[in-house]
Amino acid sequence: MSCLRSAGLGWAGLGWAALEAVGDGGGPVRARPSAGRLSGGARRAAYPDRMEHIDETALPAPQDRVTTASREVDAPAGVVFELIADPARQPEWDGNDNLAQAEPGQRVTAAGDVFVMTLRKGVDRANHVVEFEEGRRIAWKPSEVGGEPFGQLWRWEVEGIGDEPRCRVTHTYDWTELTDPGRIRRALRTGPEQLRASIDRLAELARTQPQA
Repeated sequence: MSCLRSAGLGWAGLGWAALEAVGDGGGPVRARPSAGRLSGGARRAAYPDRMEHIDETALPAPQDRVTTASREVDAPAGVVFELIADPARQPEWDGNDNLAQAEPGQRVTAAGDVFVMTLRKGVDRANHVVEFEEGRRIAWKPSEVGGEPFGQLWRWEVEGIGDEPRCRVTHTYDWTELTDPGRIRRALRTGPEQLRASIDRLAELARTQPQA
């Protein structure tokens, strides 16, 4: 079960806030001012349902809170992995158009590293690397700068295909540890289509890179 399908139809108990980017039954998308631009009482007034506790019985089972997309890419594994592990390159292939920029010199080399990314809405996010295997796997958990991770995890895995200059790329979004209601609603809208969009852009970018 994809998270996007869950957000669109299957979890009506979350209220229309879970559907705000999808629309209801194919009709117009319902919109309110962005909660990211509000604070305190204004945020609660505009988004009362967003600030309330989510009914746990309306959520997908834990095993359905992990979304994955995968495809083969016509580029060497090392080239692809470099584009992922260097945060300064990530906005170039971000399929959600959410990332604005990252300062150069933050190339990830080990679990425990933290890199800072600026989002398009002007907010900085610290990303805590929790898994790392050079050339093969990297995963991180975002947080506010100086804060603890929110709970969701982004993972990338790159596997070479024989002796060919090709590889298989797998992108995973895992929100089993997420507890914030607003972020859970956004997580419900993140399905395989969104993950695949990033892989597709990454594939196109990798094919233009110099190869050894």
